[in-house]
Amino acid sequence: MTDETGDNNSRGIRVSRRQLLSMGAVAGVAVGTGTIPVTGNAATPPTMAMPEVNVAPLDEIKAGSQRVFGYPDSQSPAILLRLDGPVEGGVGPDQSIVAYSMLCTHKGCPVGWNAEQKMLICPCHWSSFDPALKGRMIIGQGSQGLAQITLRVVDGGVNAVGVDGLIYGRQTNIL
Repeated sequence: MTDETGDNNSRGIRVSRRQLLSMGAVAGVAVGTGTIPVTGNAATPPTMAMPEVNVAPLDEIKAGSQRVFGYPDSQSPAILLRLDGPVEGGVGPDQSIVAYSMLCTHKGCPVGWNAEQKMLICPCHWSSFDPALKGRMIIGQGSQGLAQITLRVVDGGVNAVGVDGLIYGRQTNIL
């Protein structure tokens, strides 16, 4: 349908080629990522609360000890460690208690604690992760560091309350 100016746009809105290409690019990104870009004062998306799980009484976690538990569910093995000194993200009296997902970021094999090397090591392909450096991969085929379990001390116990990073094999940590 044409208007009185002979233009096919009946509202008289003109879009330049550059604007059209920009809109197409934004739409392509939105479709490709499953998100729609929002400008202005958009509300913050809701966050899902992770479960709070009691891992161990604080007085039972001695220096050099380890404890395996499931977090955020029983299909996700995690390991709690008490290291020699304070570390980033650590809790407890000397901030030396940390926890990580045990699923290697390469193929999902369960890592194990090697106290002599002070590393979490994957027995499948020997990727090694340093728990004193937020689970950073030191060597191996892993794609990134291990997901760190967020801990807090509550009523004399150490509780798991969240996850920093994506647990191997999941599209999201939300249950």
